Amino acid sequence: MQIFHHKKNLKTCLNKLYDEKKTIGFVPTMGAIHEGHLKLILESKKKCDITICSIFINPTQFNNKKDFANYPKTLSQDIKLLAKSLCDILYCPDVDDLYDRIITNTYNFNSLTQYMEGVFRPGHFNGMATVVEKLLKIIKPDLAFFGQKDLQQLQIVKKLVAQMNCKTKIVGVNTYREKNGLAKSSRNKLLTTEQKRLASNIFKSLVYCKENKHLSIENLKNYVQSNLEKHKIELEYVEFVEIQSMTPVGSLSKGKKIAICIAAYLDDVRLIDNIIL
Repeated sequence: MQIFHHKKNLKTCLNKLYDEKKTIGFVPTMGAIHEGHLKLILESKKKCDITICSIFINPTQFNNKKDFANYPKTLSQDIKLLAKSLCDILYCPDVDDLYDRIITNTYNFNSLTQYMEGVFRPGHFNGMATVVEKLLKIIKPDLAFFGQKDLQQLQIVKKLVAQMNCKTKIVGVNTYREKNGLAKSSRNKLLTTEQKRLASNIFKSLVYCKENKHLSIENLKNYVQSNLEKHKIELEYVEFVEIQSMTPVGSLSKGKKIAICIAAYLDDVRLIDNIIL
């Protein structure tokens, strides 16, 4: 696996690959690599000649300084895992290499950013989109792979690529889970074994909603709230949204593609998950 810290050197390498007509798959990450990331890399390797992964803990993506400070930073371990996964190229820039100057772009994604994470993490999506745009312009991949766990992010990245009018196709990959159903996340490294057991109730609540979609949304939301409270989990939001627009729906009418999205805290650790009905 080749490792690059500077975009200038990476671009020199990429130019050779472009000349050789290699198809390039890209998996952007913020490090703390886990099985979910490795699944994205596996999907890329199935579909592309060359797989590139990036590790960049984006400071503009965190609206909470404590969350940024607590985010796991495990670069040496990440490199070993990525090399073992047969990732071809790793790009891990510092802030100065990726940004000419630290300025977060402002985007208009309409309804995609008006609810859920857009409300509770102000500025988050502008920070995320700024970095994704920079990375896509540097790497120019044919395919870029994102996990469905961050469903709102996935929809925003698709919109971003359409606005950029670039060739990259965004591929969403199903959420990879622990045996107990907990969605794989870098933040899981901050949880104890007992906390992971409790956190599995987030997914169990989603499954209950999917299996009982004949009930009203209000009843299902009340169930989620009480079930999570019972397991020491503080609910931040639960929303039933139309996937294309990420707007909340009032009823589970047929013909619409609906997802249920949850954000919650277990002590200081923020977890998100979703399920598609």
